[in-house]
Amino acid sequence: MPPSDQLTNTLILASSSKYRLKLLNQIGLHPLCIAPDIDETPNPLEHAEALASRLSAGKARAVAKDHHNAIIIAGDQVCDFDGAILGKPGDAETAKQQLTLCSGREVIFHTGLCVLNTRNNKLQIYTERVLVEFRALSSQEIDTYIVKEPAFDCAGSFKMEGLGISLFKRIRSEDPNSLIGLPLIKLCEFLRNEGLSVI
Repeated sequence: MPPSDQLTNTLILASSSKYRLKLLNQIGLHPLCIAPDIDETPNPLEHAEALASRLSAGKARAVAKDHHNAIIIAGDQVCDFDGAILGKPGDAETAKQQLTLCSGREVIFHTGLCVLNTRNNKLQIYTERVLVEFRALSSQEIDTYIVKEPAFDCAGSFKMEGLGISLFKRIRSEDPNSLIGLPLIKLCEFLRNEGLSVI
């Protein structure tokens, strides 16, 4: 018999990300998607991990203002290159610059996760650290990748679930889904804490 929360709470993804929605769909969740309206500008001297955590919680709280009987899932991913934050490239030239920087280097991706129950204001928050070692990439390989898979809306300029996997030497993480956009292992734990189970 499903817990009461499973019957009465609306499940919301505080995001317009098709990648996060696809991850949730893969585990049988079909949330209402609402894009939060928040300022994602890093604070002065803010570290990438702190930014990912702050934005995840900020997105959940922004959506919570208008939804008082919901379980809200929010996430954010920040790319950390030697302490500098690399944002979503937005265009081919910036993507090439980012991938050229990352070639042969280890880059850290911080994926923030927040689950907020608006019935009791319970907030669960977690940040997953993913270490990605890029192999040495030629200029031609970078150009070809950008043409074949223009990941201009992705931190780091690649899609790990697609052709982007060919750019790497190794990935170290507790949960490979984190690099796509959500640490699903931790998310399932947070949902179970709220009486929701995907199985």
